[in-house]
Amino acid sequence: MSLSQIPVAAVLGHPINHSKSPQLHNFWLSKFGVNGYYVPLDIDPRNFEKHIRSLPRLGFVGANVTIPYKEKILKVADKISDRAAIIGAANTLTFLSDGKIYADNTDGYGFIQNIKSKYKDWTAKDGMSVVFGAGGASRAILGALIEDGANEIVLANRTRSRADQLRSDFGAKIKVVDWMKVQNYLSDAANVINTTSLGMVGKADLPIPLDKLRKNTLVTDIVYTPLETPLLAYASKNGCRIVNGLGMLIYQAIPGFERWFGVKPADSQDLRELLLK
Repeated sequence: MSLSQIPVAAVLGHPINHSKSPQLHNFWLSKFGVNGYYVPLDIDPRNFEKHIRSLPRLGFVGANVTIPYKEKILKVADKISDRAAIIGAANTLTFLSDGKIYADNTDGYGFIQNIKSKYKDWTAKDGMSVVFGAGGASRAILGALIEDGANEIVLANRTRSRADQLRSDFGAKIKVVDWMKVQNYLSDAANVINTTSLGMVGKADLPIPLDKLRKNTLVTDIVYTPLETPLLAYASKNGCRIVNGLGMLIYQAIPGFERWFGVKPADSQDLRELLLK
């Protein structure tokens, strides 16, 4: 096999040093004996489209997309899946044989599977969900919650207009509240979900008072560096059920790996232990 025939995939972002995707995919490549490569790429926003368009020509077969490009990538893609179009963001690219770029979104799938891997009887039907953030990941999670049967979602974002737009896109099950008033809804929440980068290494903490969280509320954070964010630490200390973002990373990655490398991987304890190092 020549070098040009060896499949290469990447994770694209800016910055990119927080991503555990290279560890994850390279673990699977080794475990399943796949002759391939997976690399991190910090993409300069000043030449975003030029850099993305060059990847198929350089031999890449696909890529994951992370902060801050999940929405912007749709303007570059030649083909977009229905769910990515509905969500308005993509996290998984496949570079087709004709050089065209196919964009999909597996974040919602990964989010739901992550929770159910720990709490098998959990469902979005359990009660009201409070969601922080209105970016690309939030769009995917809102769509997944509604698909899983959620009847009431309270949404708050620092810039309210973005949350209002999601209410317009996803419908009446979403109620938008002001960022500094969302704390008043925590006492009635069955689920509390942080979809922002607040709490990530190098970022500010979530500035929302959490003292109204009730015991046994499910609290989950899509951030996985650190694995236990200040939000999750507080929730755990106060009797909530918590789910960190690591499993979402694993489950959202499975469809892309299968497309690029021809093998369907799975979550495993040895993978989680590796990602925890």
